[in-house]
Amino acid sequence: MSVKQKQLKSELSAELDSILKYWSKHTIDNQNGGFVGQIDFNDHIIANTEKGAVLNARILWTFSCSYKVTQNENHKTIAKRAFEFLSDHFYDAKFGGLFWSINANKTPKDTKNQIYALAFAIYGLSEYYVISKDEKALEIAVNLYHKIQKHSYDTLNKGYFEAFTRDWQPIEDLRLSDKDANEKKTMNTHLHIVEAYANLFKVWKNKKLQSDIVELLQTIEKHFINIETGHLRLFFNENWIEKPDVISYGHDIEAAWLLLQCAEISGDENLIANYKKHAIHIAEVTQEGLDSDGGLWYEFDPEKNELIAEKHWWVQAEALIGFYNAYQLTNNEKYLNIVYKNWKFIKKHILDKQNGEWFWGVNRDYSLIEKDKAGFWKCPYHNGRACLELIHRIQD
Repeated sequence: MSVKQKQLKSELSAELDSILKYWSKHTIDNQNGGFVGQIDFNDHIIANTEKGAVLNARILWTFSCSYKVTQNENHKTIAKRAFEFLSDHFYDAKFGGLFWSINANKTPKDTKNQIYALAFAIYGLSEYYVISKDEKALEIAVNLYHKIQKHSYDTLNKGYFEAFTRDWQPIEDLRLSDKDANEKKTMNTHLHIVEAYANLFKVWKNKKLQSDIVELLQTIEKHFINIETGHLRLFFNENWIEKPDVISYGHDIEAAWLLLQCAEISGDENLIANYKKHAIHIAEVTQEGLDSDGGLWYEFDPEKNELIAEKHWWVQAEALIGFYNAYQLTNNEKYLNIVYKNWKFIKKHILDKQNGEWFWGVNRDYSLIEKDKAGFWKCPYHNGRACLELIHRIQD
């Protein structure tokens, strides 16, 4: 390990500590239970806002995974709080799904079963099981896996459908967010289902689950990875007819390392070999989205030939892992230099040095994007995971 790598590892360890401190200090909701639903750009808690399942599940994963590194009992306590709040208030015992959101008073608000949210619950619950050995956490994770397989899996064309009503009936609006296309199959959901299944398989060695992971990786390779361009295709209908959309640099570089990790967990040697190639190819083409300052742009719209000139926090976090992964696979120093430059950009423009955590991002002129510090989508998962992954990958 070089002096520079040692310094990077040290700085990321300190940053992980900073991220966890922020969430420990600012997001515990002592009035309503669980965690606050929203903290705005100015670090003001928005009282009595709805709470999202994805945020709660990501807090659960982050503090569970971090505890393995920090051995800080407070981190384990917060993970337990996230688990209990998810199992008591988000998990739908009646229909076996997960509420998308609940009100501040803990009553269900949006009761749809968004498969993306179920996947993150599995991801968080399986990680919590590692540190707690709480059988209830594993039981709920397995139950959610069975519900996804029963209702979301497309037995005709393979892949997974996006969303359902609370009682698992078809639903008109399938979108994760307003910016998404209203299509039945999406890259984003498939990526996070396989991530969740792989994490579950680490603690629950079920042969059917293993074969589901293998099939998912094959499906992603067949439909979502554009072999020619190296970018991901994002939206499809039920028959795998693509609805062309933007190039998402953040999802590209996230998929590059994450899908390889899932292939390695699956144990399928052919998939491991294929996804090593994909990881390098995707990292290579994602460099199109790198700015001279080391930041990675958010998206590019090929139809309009237009760059969405924003640099979001989560895109930078995934760039750290994706390019370091490419360095590990190739020993090519250019990828390592991208990581150094990206981290320098993050430190200069994304870290909130005054209040802690990461800003949502910056515009082309480096003005801050004035969006939440915590909320439905703003969480400690991407940046916390980037720190954890590189701490693990940079060997002493």
